Amino acid sequence: MRSIRAAATGAVILSLALTATACGGGSTSGGSNESPGELTYWASNQGASVEIDKKVLQPELDKFEKQTGIKVELEVVPWSDLLNRILTATTSGQGPDVLNIGNTWSASLQATGALLPWDAKNFDRIGGKDRFVDSALGSTGAEGQDPAAVPLYSMAYALYYNKQMLADAGVDAPPATWDELVAAGKKVSKDGKWGMGMEGSNPSENIHHAFVFAKQHGADFFTADGKPDFTNDGAVTAVKQYVDLMAKDKIIAPGNAEYAQNQSVSDFAKGRTAMLLWQSASANLKSQGMADDAYGIAPVPVQSGTPGAGKQVNSMVAGINLAVFKNSDNIDGATDFVKFMTSDAEQKLLNTAYSSIPPVKAAQEDPAFNSPANSVLKDTLAQSAVALPQVPDESQFETAVGTAVKDLFADAAGGREVTTASVKAALTKAQQQMPKK
Repeated sequence: MRSIRAAATGAVILSLALTATACGGGSTSGGSNESPGELTYWASNQGASVEIDKKVLQPELDKFEKQTGIKVELEVVPWSDLLNRILTATTSGQGPDVLNIGNTWSASLQATGALLPWDAKNFDRIGGKDRFVDSALGSTGAEGQDPAAVPLYSMAYALYYNKQMLADAGVDAPPATWDELVAAGKKVSKDGKWGMGMEGSNPSENIHHAFVFAKQHGADFFTADGKPDFTNDGAVTAVKQYVDLMAKDKIIAPGNAEYAQNQSVSDFAKGRTAMLLWQSASANLKSQGMADDAYGIAPVPVQSGTPGAGKQVNSMVAGINLAVFKNSDNIDGATDFVKFMTSDAEQKLLNTAYSSIPPVKAAQEDPAFNSPANSVLKDTLAQSAVALPQVPDESQFETAVGTAVKDLFADAAGGREVTTASVKAALTKAQQQMPKK
C-alpha cells in the first residue's frame, strides 16, 4: 500500500466509522443480484500514473463484461485520496461495489462493519481459501475473524540500486547492512547526486520503514494486547535511525522531505539517486525509461548479518486486497468480479503488469515469476516479511506515527537537529492522538 492524504481528517472519519452501526458502502450502479448489469470499482493507483492503470485494467474489465454481461465502471483513485474516500463511503453509505484497499488497512476497515466478510462460503464461491498463500492471507483482517478482503497483489520492499552509480563510487556489491548502505550513500552523494531517495511527506511510506526498523531492533509499536506503545526505546531508536539517513548521514536530499507522489522513483529512474527502498518497482521504472539491466535488486539491509532469511526482517508484508461493500445491491456480481480478478489467468497478467507477486499459489508458481528480481521479492515474503499490526486502530497508527515521522523529516530538511529527545516527543504526541479505550 502507499500514501494517505489529510491525516487528521482520516483519523476523525475513521472514529466516526467505528461507531456507526449498520453502515456500509452502497452501490449506486444499476442491476441487482438477479440481474447485476453494472458494478462500480475503485482501483488503487499501482502504476506510474492513473492513466497507465486505466490502460492495464480496462481491457480486463471489457473481458469480464464479455464473459458475464456485467459492465464495470472503473475509477482509479490516487493513494493520496483512497483511504479518506473509503472512510467517507463507510459513513455515507455511498460507495463502490468493489474496491482495492491497502492490506495494512484490512483490520481497521473490518472494524467499521462495512465490508463483506469472506467466510468459507464466500471463499468457496471464488475457488477456495486454500488457493491463496498464507503470508497474503495474514494481512486480510484481525486474527480469529473472517477476512475482510481477498488478496489481489502481493509486494515486498527491496533495495533497488543503480549498478553504474555504485560502481563509479567504488562500491562493488549492494549494501547488506545499514552501515554499508550509509557508507555507500556517502560515496555517491556529491555533484548533485544522492545516495538514496525516499518519500518523507508520505505517512504510509514512513510507517512501513519505521516498522521494519523497529522489528530489526526487536521492538513493536503495540503491546501484545493491542495497546499503543510508540515511545519504547526500540521504536524511538528505529525512527531516529530512519530519519538520520537525511538528518545525520546526509545521503538523502533535503527536498525528499516534501516527496509524497512517487517522486523518489522518478529520481532513481533518471539517475539522480543511487538507491531506493520500494515495493515492486520494476514496472514503474520501465515505464519511465529505465532499462532492466541498469539496476539491481537486493533485500532491504539489516542491522547486521545477512538479509533475507531467518529472523531478520527485511519488509512488511505489502500488498493490495480486493474488498466488497456488504450492502452492495450487486453482491453476486461483485463476487463474480472478485473471482475473475483472482483467477489464475488474471493473476498472472495483472501481477506481471505491476511487477508484483501473485498471492494465488498456482499463478505464483508460473515461470514468469521466477526472474532474479521476483526471486528477491518472493524470498522476502516467504522468509523475512512481517505483517503490520492487524488491530482496529491500525489506520490511526499509520496516520499518527507516519505524520510524526513526516514532521521529523521536515525538521531535518530545515536544518533543525533531530535528537533522541525530539523523536520521543514526536512519538509521544502521536500516541496521544490514538483513540482512548
